[in-house]
Amino acid sequence: MVYFSFEHDNHSLLERLIIMEAAEIAGNYAVQLPAVRQAFNTPGSTDRMMAGRLAGTEGGAEAVRALEGYSERLHLHRSSGAETSVEAMSGVIESIREDTSQTPFVVVDYLQKVHCAPQATDRRKTAGLSEEERTTEVVEGLKDMSLELNVPVLALVAVDTSGLAEAVKTRLQDLRGSSALAHEADVVLLLNNKFDVVARHHLMYDTGNADQFHHWVVMNIAKNRSGADSVDLEFRKRFEHSRFDTDGGQVQEELIDDRVFVE
Repeated sequence: MVYFSFEHDNHSLLERLIIMEAAEIAGNYAVQLPAVRQAFNTPGSTDRMMAGRLAGTEGGAEAVRALEGYSERLHLHRSSGAETSVEAMSGVIESIREDTSQTPFVVVDYLQKVHCAPQATDRRKTAGLSEEERTTEVVEGLKDMSLELNVPVLALVAVDTSGLAEAVKTRLQDLRGSSALAHEADVVLLLNNKFDVVARHHLMYDTGNADQFHHWVVMNIAKNRSGADSVDLEFRKRFEHSRFDTDGGQVQEELIDDRVFVE
């Protein structure tokens, strides 16, 4: 896998990978981020290896060894909105394929940060593009790259302010920047906090259960070119370990659409 990160440096990603792996191994009592950071930053430690520094934590040492097991297949790329274009990504992917003889899974975090590189003959025109036009350029570039290099691409996408309003379920048209996001993607997944999108009567008449909705996210399969769509799945948040429980299920409660549900 190659992870193009426009938001976090490689050190921060490694810290989060450790606590994610630890939670897979030790469950909800696994070591958390503050302890991992302390292990990284402890001056004068007699143990130079992270597995040793985390030996007294729940799942920490085992998580480090798990990372070591797939480290050669994991490529973290510190990306820049000023420099990392789709063309630059293609170069990185081709280099990885040449070095490893493997085709990586590509993650872009996140799409609106990708540099829209002007063509040498058309710099003035590209520099004046609107956000929608720039996003279209990037989306189409990623789609072309996926097809040309035969690589799967997962791109995280920012949501416009229309999708952040209270009691509104995020829709395809709320993705920030361009309708191309909906048209070019083979699969579109939308995430919402469950508390924000369950129908009103679930909040009014069972307040105890309503509090539990804060701990869950609803993943809507808004588009699926080769399978079922308009499906709502739910997963429990485990943000203390930078993850979701992978054992989810289909949402049983009624959800709002694009307005507050009123009986």
